[in-house]
Order: sequence, then structure tokens, then C-alpha cells
Amino acid sequence: MRGRLDSAAPIRPPRILVTGFSVFPGAPVNPTEALVFALRDAPPESGIEAFRAEVLAVEYATVAERLSAIGRDFRPDIAIHFGLASACSGFRLERSARNSHANAREDQTGCLPVDAQVCAGPETFASTLPLDLIALRLEGAGHRVEWSDDAGGYLCNTVFTLSVAHACEGFVPAMAGFVHVPLLKENGTIGTMSFDDLVSGARVATDACVEAWRGRTA
Repeated sequence: MRGRLDSAAPIRPPRILVTGFSVFPGAPVNPTEALVFALRDAPPESGIEAFRAEVLAVEYATVAERLSAIGRDFRPDIAIHFGLASACSGFRLERSARNSHANAREDQTGCLPVDAQVCAGPETFASTLPLDLIALRLEGAGHRVEWSDDAGGYLCNTVFTLSVAHACEGFVPAMAGFVHVPLLKENGTIGTMSFDDLVSGARVATDACVEAWRGRTA
């Protein structure tokens, strides 16, 4: 299974972080921001030690320090990052993060990343989420699943890379990865997912991560 954890890690209820993004150029409405608010209002409670949901600004200059601050304050064991990809039609599970800012686009402040690489390290980093189990549980709940080996050249890939590479001081989740979601039907006829499906699918993905965490052996 992808994202298998070190079997020597202590078994205890996990601390789970879910993130989404604020609006950005070309996306005046970001469904992952609304997802964060919905999960804050009704967070998962079963089998976890603590839960937090945070909206990240679409800013290259601040995102690493924001993750560090969350890490120091919350210490997540599992980090599930959600972002918008208008080209997808279901939950797109990202297998790998590219340690590159190639083809980067301007963020919401109009800025581009300074460095060619996202962080020190290899060219790619693999997701450490239990992707196979997440896909199985999503499909079992009636949700459409897609797969990708390219998280794009924007903040989605940046956050994905920083998270799985443990490149931000204090932010060292044992399981981390990225899930893209489509536009919502409520945002117009081009949308392919309802908000209820977005929230329920995110809960399924979170539950799958808890299930994988519990399934480890000491």
C-alpha cells in the first residue's frame, strides 16, 4: 500500500490536519476554503487525538512559515492537503510532488517563487498518504477517483512538496499528501461535484487515513 508508515512508530490516536486554499487568480471561489470551514464546524471525532482545519493563503513567500507555525502549534501526524483543479472531475489523488517551480504562475499577490527548487532534496517526493486505501474507500462510498503523478506548477505542488519533504521546521507529519478536487456544481454548470459530496469525500479520506494509522504494527 502506498504511504506505509514505519512499523516502529508508536501506535496512538493521530493528530490530523486538513488544509485548503484561499482564492487565487482565475478562481474567485475556491471550494477547498469552504471545505475547511465545514470541517471546522463539524470535525471528525472518532479515533483521533485532535483535529485542525486551516486555510492557506496562495502566497509563495509565506506558505513555508505558515506550515512551520502550524507544525509548532499543532504537531500533526497526518496532513491531508486539498486544492482546486478545474480539469478534474472527482477526487484526484496525487502520487508524487515535484521539487521544482518550473512553469510557476503568479500567486494572489502577483509574485513568483524566488528559487527554482521548492526545497533541498531530490527531484520528486512520494505521497505518504495511504492512497490505495483512500481510493478504495472513496469508490466504495460512490465517489469518483482519479490518479495523477503531476500536482501542477502552483501552490498545490509547493505545499505538497514542503509537507512530504518535511522541509518546514516543526512540520513533520508521518503521513502527508495532496488531493485535488473540481469546481462545484453550485459555482455554475461547469462544476462536477456538489459541496455535500466534497465534504463527505473529505471525511472518507480522513477516515481512511485513521484506519491506516490504526493498522500499523508496533
